[in-house]
Amino acid sequence: MKRLCAKEALKLVPDHGTIGLGGGETISYLCEYIKEAGKDVEAVTPSDQTKKVCKQLGITVIDTNDAKEVKIAFDGCDEVDQNLNAYKSGGGIHTKEKIIAKMAQEYVLLVDETKVVEELDCKVPVVLEVVPEAASYVTGEAQKLGARVKERDEKLLELYFEEIKDLRQLDQDLKQITGVIETSLFYQVASKAVVAGTDGIRIMQR
Repeated sequence: MKRLCAKEALKLVPDHGTIGLGGGETISYLCEYIKEAGKDVEAVTPSDQTKKVCKQLGITVIDTNDAKEVKIAFDGCDEVDQNLNAYKSGGGIHTKEKIIAKMAQEYVLLVDETKVVEELDCKVPVVLEVVPEAASYVTGEAQKLGARVKERDEKLLELYFEEIKDLRQLDQDLKQITGVIETSLFYQVASKAVVAGTDGIRIMQR
């Protein structure tokens, strides 16, 4: 299913220019297909694994700071809803991923149908990247918003909610806490999702 998704995503890859690539197995397959298709692209990526795959395949990786224009970026996610809001909580590199997503003219999620839900639920935590010295303060402020907080490491806090009534408000409230660098909630960031399922491929657009 991941290969099917990657092959469909290849259709969106330009023949030239800079593209963004996230992490995960589907992205690795996409890299293989990009090489096979002879696409003359260079990549920016926050993922060490993707950098390694690109190097093995001969795909040029440039520093994000050196990218003048990112035509399109691809990434996976933990969960995506019908409005293309998504959680990217597992990898812990969501700040770097979001920078590339915001730079890109188009940000596309590559998922299988099990990741698609009607509305984002509370099974996946919202992860905050924080300034280490602010971890205790941020924890207290997050608890005021109704979160149960678990420390993943000194820079990452996992927030578990019983319910989320307003994603937009939550996104704003979390970002306004002093010491929070970014959240793993990608609210209204993706423009499209390529969804692979037992019945084939479908495209979700915002």
